[in-house]
Amino acid sequence: MNHPDARTVVTDYVNLIAAGEREAAIALFAEDATWTYPGHLPISRTWQGKQEIFGDFLGRIGDYFAPDGLPVITLTHVLADGPQAVAEWTTVGRAANGEPYENHCLGVFTVENGRITAVREYLDTDHVARTLLA
Repeated sequence: MNHPDARTVVTDYVNLIAAGEREAAIALFAEDATWTYPGHLPISRTWQGKQEIFGDFLGRIGDYFAPDGLPVITLTHVLADGPQAVAEWTTVGRAANGEPYENHCLGVFTVENGRITAVREYLDTDHVARTLLA
């Protein structure tokens, strides 16, 4: 069976999230996928499985933003080599405390059999702490 390559899967994932197509984006993840969020924040750790990633972690990110300031995600680059793809995107919104939020994010994705199995995200965690978690 032919599966889409890592570049296609990761590009589709970020674009689906940006478009608000949550269920279609979740479908691109393996059941036992992991997402590692950096730093020493309350949300910094390796999230295990689709339920933790999309329920307890990414599913609650909106709580940190103002109702009318939900983040806009824009994919800026994708580089891929074999099962790995590196995606760069910007996230712009307004935090629940009214502060403007803009972060430049990078994720190293591993894709196996057409599904994302691991993500290691990198971003300015100090900015997250000062704006979203303040």
